[in-house]
Amino acid sequence: QVHLVESGGGLVQPGGSLRLSCVASGSIERIHAMGWYRQAPGKQRELVAGITFNGGTDYTDSVRGRFTISRDNAKSTLDLQMNSLEPEDTAVYYCSADLESDGNSGYQTFVSWGQGTQVTVSS
Repeated sequence: QVHLVESGGGLVQPGGSLRLSCVASGSIERIHAMGWYRQAPGKQRELVAGITFNGGTDYTDSVRGRFTISRDNAKSTLDLQMNSLEPEDTAVYYCSADLESDGNSGYQTFVSWGQGTQVTVSS
C-alpha cells in the first residue's frame, strides 16, 4: 500500500503565508510527477502546481509568483510554499503522486492521493 499524508493547513489572514507538506510512504519504487490540487466548495478540483521528477514546475495562473512547489526525492516529500494568500485560495488542498509500486498486489502504476488539508484565508 501507498499513503500520502498532508500537513500544514490552517487559518491565515489575507496576505499571510502557509507551507503545506506531503509525505509519501509504503511500497514505492519510484515517484514520477507530483502535484498539489485544491477544491473549493461548489467547485471542481483544480491543479494548483505540478513538479516533475527532475524538478520542472508549472503553476496555474492565479498562483504563479505567489506559490512555490518543491520536492525531495530522497525523502519522498512534496512542499507548497504559499505567500500573499488571498480569500480565493480557500480550499481543501490535496497532494498527488504518479508512482510505481511493487507491494503485495505486485507491480502497479497509479496516481495516489492524500486525504486533503484545509486552507482558509479570512480576516
